[in-house]
Amino acid sequence: MAASTARQQTRGDGREPEAVALPYHGAADLPHVHVDSYNLELRDAEGFVGDKASGRAFRKLLEEIRKDAKGAAAMASTRDMSKSELDAILTGDDLGAAAIVQGAIEEFAQNLAAVSQRFLRQQSWKGVERIVVGGGLRRSRIGEIAILRAATLLRQADLDVGMVPLSHHPDEAGLLGGLQLLAPDVMRDHDGFVAIDIGGTNIRCGIVTIRRKDRLGDTAKVERLLHWRHRDEKLGREAVLDHLGGMMRELSDRADKKKLRLAPVIAVGCPGVIAGDGWIKRGAQNLPGNWEGEDFNLTEALHERMPRIAGRSISVALHNDAVVQGLSEVFRMRDVKRWAALTIGTGLGNASYTNLPDKARSLARL
Repeated sequence: MAASTARQQTRGDGREPEAVALPYHGAADLPHVHVDSYNLELRDAEGFVGDKASGRAFRKLLEEIRKDAKGAAAMASTRDMSKSELDAILTGDDLGAAAIVQGAIEEFAQNLAAVSQRFLRQQSWKGVERIVVGGGLRRSRIGEIAILRAATLLRQADLDVGMVPLSHHPDEAGLLGGLQLLAPDVMRDHDGFVAIDIGGTNIRCGIVTIRRKDRLGDTAKVERLLHWRHRDEKLGREAVLDHLGGMMRELSDRADKKKLRLAPVIAVGCPGVIAGDGWIKRGAQNLPGNWEGEDFNLTEALHERMPRIAGRSISVALHNDAVVQGLSEVFRMRDVKRWAALTIGTGLGNASYTNLPDKARSLARL
């Protein structure tokens, strides 16, 4: 399957004259950056290259090493262990178990470095100076060590590229990045907006607030976060969307009580290749049910479940979830021209960016 390069296509889904105008869904040209590519589907003889550096891949490596290690019977299966439990093993008194975890980290770091080198050979990644790594695994000690070890391996390979962990908590980054999907003047008269991060295992929904005089977004923060692990409940697509609709309405009610003036917009990050009119072309296979194809439009589904905010018809801005999570780092990337993001979650998300020249000068003055 051919790789996807971001491009503008058709308009978003503002439905009434008072709806806020937004950039195109899956837009390449955003206020501060150009999205050069995302959801690149690189393959080798074993399948998708990114599968070797996903959260599932780490779990598989860990279990294989546990089974092969001498005396492994004394260490319980790691399949159902949380990241915090694995972190505790890494720093605990059982040195044998810690060695197993450390061995998995080392092999995973080598895979992450090798996958990064494959991306760096792609035309849309040429000249990338820094890779920021996020996703669920990043919020653990094991993930941070793997990222920093991969960074060392890239330097040892004489590659002039840095690798750093995501600076925001992964639960918040996919919401904060949504600000970059909005036109610069959308927040001029509002305190915040609703943002959604849809993943293969979790859905996060929150209110992102920003100071009204902040035109660049460095004061953005998550005022309220709702987190739902939908995979555990094994629901279908419509049930998941209905639950998400309830989360959005709960946030709107909370904003009313706190007298926060929400903009009538919803910024959404979702796996897959996003078409300009709000449907998902491909890449959403980890979501429950079928989210791909022209017979399902995610932006319309969200509009049906929450048509108005503060009496105004909503507009939805939709982009790939790895793109949006990476966008939370725009202001930390002001010292480079080209940069990229990898997100280690159920799968491995990817995106690459170029800071726009006129915006880069504004960022440099911060």
